[in-house]
Amino acid sequence: MSTKVGFGLGAAILFAASGAAAYAAVTSEPAMGPMTMSARPAFLGYYDGHKDTYLNTDVSSKADARTMHINYSARIGKVKGLPEIYLVEGRAAKGQLAIFGSEPGESNYSPLWSETILSWKAGAKPTLITSDTQIDKIEKAGKLTEHDANVVLNCPIVKVGKG
Repeated sequence: MSTKVGFGLGAAILFAASGAAAYAAVTSEPAMGPMTMSARPAFLGYYDGHKDTYLNTDVSSKADARTMHINYSARIGKVKGLPEIYLVEGRAAKGQLAIFGSEPGESNYSPLWSETILSWKAGAKPTLITSDTQIDKIEKAGKLTEHDANVVLNCPIVKVGKG
């Protein structure tokens, strides 16, 4: 009986392997090579009041690349028309994270971001900023300034956290 089970199991494995090989031969998907798993730090950032998870992989500034321990890429710094990622510099509310100007599923989403630095004006009490719309309101109230850092970050959002 164990010979029959062994033969049957061997036949099933051979059939499955030949099916996988046949699929690979007829599929039009480009081969990317074998997949491996890698531990990579992930970060949380706000978009429209909820938290999204993102990776930080490349930056157009050599100094930032060294500081963040990520790849330097001069070429991404030349890309224009990108959505903004807002980073608060100096004083900030407890729990402040990066703020995104877009997320996957929106027409203007890109994993490349134009870095914009936010700073609270003297005398203004920092509040938690969770959306780009909120940034506009706080700026109009005269409590917050922003400036273009002239840096492009490659920070793909890998999980949208609605709720």
